[in-house]
Amino acid sequence: MTVAQPDVSVIIGAYEAMPYLIECLSSVEAQTIDPERVEVIAVDDGSTDGTGKYLEEFAERAPMHVLVIRQENSGGPSGPRNVGLSKATGRYVFFLDADDRLGPEALERMVGMADRAGTDVVLGKVEGVNRSAPKSMWGKTVERTDVFSSNIKFTLSAQKLFRRELLDRHGMRFDESLFTGEDALFTMEAYLRANGVSVVADHTCYYLVGRDDGKHVTKSGSYALRFDSARALMNLIAEHVPAGGRRDQLMVRPLTVTLLPQFGPKYLTDSEEIRRHKFELAKPLLDAHWTEGAAQRLRVHERLRLHLVAEQRPELLIEVVKFVKAKKQAAALLERKGRRVYLAYPHFRDRAAGIPDSVYLAEPREARAFPGYREGGAHTFVRRAVRKARRVLTSREVRSAA
Repeated sequence: MTVAQPDVSVIIGAYEAMPYLIECLSSVEAQTIDPERVEVIAVDDGSTDGTGKYLEEFAERAPMHVLVIRQENSGGPSGPRNVGLSKATGRYVFFLDADDRLGPEALERMVGMADRAGTDVVLGKVEGVNRSAPKSMWGKTVERTDVFSSNIKFTLSAQKLFRRELLDRHGMRFDESLFTGEDALFTMEAYLRANGVSVVADHTCYYLVGRDDGKHVTKSGSYALRFDSARALMNLIAEHVPAGGRRDQLMVRPLTVTLLPQFGPKYLTDSEEIRRHKFELAKPLLDAHWTEGAAQRLRVHERLRLHLVAEQRPELLIEVVKFVKAKKQAAALLERKGRRVYLAYPHFRDRAAGIPDSVYLAEPREARAFPGYREGGAHTFVRRAVRKARRVLTSREVRSAA
């Protein structure tokens, strides 16, 4: 008798996951998809709290095939996920964290979407339970999109449905040398290589659970790990996307989510030694990847802070960070009949500081919040000139043809 290939392999890496594992596995057992279409591969990463024993008990009673692997602690989530991926036989794989849980019908809906749309990655709507969850990408259900046409770059956690053939074809695995941001690297590569990405936004497919003991939070043992994560993601983007607007668009993610927080409120409590080290770690990253195109995509206070880091101006950064921490609203200066809005954060038009006005210039998305702003200006003038030139050329072509 030939056993049919499962539709989806659910890979669970578990470490000290009790009692959250109970609800996690219950959510798997409650899925509406035919149990014969699912396999579960659970990797106990050296737990001492009964996690492995509970997984084995679940394997005995579960309606779907369950493989339990017990191993010595690997030190991070990448190892267990890679072990599970090496054993997976499903057409798709889904990475489920042992302290989170699936929403009802999640697997059925995501597999159905992937089959219908022919896409390689499916994002199911995520909701936070006692913790925050990404929101900007769940505006509507989309059968086919990509990382350039949506906000999916702001959800790079591993809890997605991936077509296994895509992962195997490119030899994709989690980077076990990274202790934070390994899922961002994996997911971004999948987005870039995928034959389309789908978004299921009309049904909650995943519950991101905040643990009372805080163990769901990425280990913060060293701020240097964040720079390692930013470097890896920036290098991946640069490797796959040619220099220009599309690369700048993606660089916004590591710049604002990974790098910028190192120069936020926490920076004020850092020692002078750590502050110097952060500037040293940031320098090669910004030398390589901080461009005018990326800067223009940021809000003024974000752009200003990263500009000061890129220019190695720590003596000016403190005042800016204090201003941002205080949640003050920078005064708006409207010029060119309201077509330009400058936000007067610290050091604006301070000759001694010498920061270009362009760093303080609000882009339209931010400028629209200020009364008196008139969207347009130089860019509008250029667009109008281009349209007029096209009309003239078209008119001449028509006359020539006549």
